[in-house]
Amino acid sequence: MSPVPFASHCRSAIGTWRLHPGQAMGLRPKRAAVLRIYCGRVWVTLGQPAGSAPDSAGDRFLGPGDALVVSAGTRLVMEPMAGRDDTAPVHFDWCDAETVLPVGRFDREVLAPTRELGWALGQAAMATARVARGLLGYSEFLVAGRGRVLSPLESLRS
Repeated sequence: MSPVPFASHCRSAIGTWRLHPGQAMGLRPKRAAVLRIYCGRVWVTLGQPAGSAPDSAGDRFLGPGDALVVSAGTRLVMEPMAGRDDTAPVHFDWCDAETVLPVGRFDREVLAPTRELGWALGQAAMATARVARGLLGYSEFLVAGRGRVLSPLESLRS
């Protein structure tokens, strides 16, 4: 159970899992896994798997960018650390340790930001398309009275 450097190498999308304040989640991986926190803070309690070192159990506090390798068979319970009025969920990923690539300086400083930039540009393109589609849905109201016959209710407003 050692922290690993932050890099988004899981195959699933960022923040696939969410845990809301006041909830707790228990996990017990069959194979070594990585818990990666993207948004929010969590309190993680690790139980000892059979035949493990005593210092592998205990409490950990993880925040954005932190990751934790969890050995197979380890009992993990996590709970969001939220303030009294905080209703935002914690966003995290949980993936097999085999899917995490070794992280070197180039991976951390060039490849990971490049992947994140690609993801962000994809999200921006999707948002732009949604805005355009929404505006096209209002096109009949934008050109009202310009070449089309208004209904009786529409003509009362003008």
